[in-house]
Amino acid sequence: MIIPLLIGLGSGLSLIVAIGAQNAFVLRQGIRREHVLPVVLICGLADAVLETLGVAGIGFIVERAPLVLDIVRWGGVVFLLWYAWTAARRAMRPEALIAGEGKPESRRRTILACLAITLLNPHVYLDTMVLMGSIGNAQGDPERWWFVLGGALASIGWFFLLGYGARGLSRFFATPKSWRILDGVVAVTMLVIAARLVFSEMGG
Repeated sequence: MIIPLLIGLGSGLSLIVAIGAQNAFVLRQGIRREHVLPVVLICGLADAVLETLGVAGIGFIVERAPLVLDIVRWGGVVFLLWYAWTAARRAMRPEALIAGEGKPESRRRTILACLAITLLNPHVYLDTMVLMGSIGNAQGDPERWWFVLGGALASIGWFFLLGYGARGLSRFFATPKSWRILDGVVAVTMLVIAARLVFSEMGG
């Protein structure tokens, strides 16, 4: 049972340990120390649920539902462009970037933004439900459920590490210049992901 669990752990980490919208959002919340627990729980548990659904066979349906993925794709593009714009505006107003100062985001708004970043990206479904689902089902029964456990532990563990580990960077981000750099990186990341979604649709 340890082999499929380790395969799930490795596969999950290989998909999420990269610069992306989710990781950039979690990193920023962790550095600001704002609503970190609900953010990391949403990201980690959403991945775990989608991976479970993929191994249960829902990934097969998602893979053959291009209309659903198209709707999610264009919704994701709109949201990512909006979030890139808000990050760019923050980067251009350094007086609002000092850690611990300025008006904090409400828990409700933060949770809604986290849900949008997590669910309005078709790559999330392709990675978790389709790809992880395919790898998991190749393990056989009951090994595939140990694979799911490994993938879930990878997602939850990574987002907790990223969210709470980011606090160690708060001293570096105690100056407006550092926050300007971070928000600039966040804005560029969101724009790149939005462009990839658009071009993947054009290429398809």
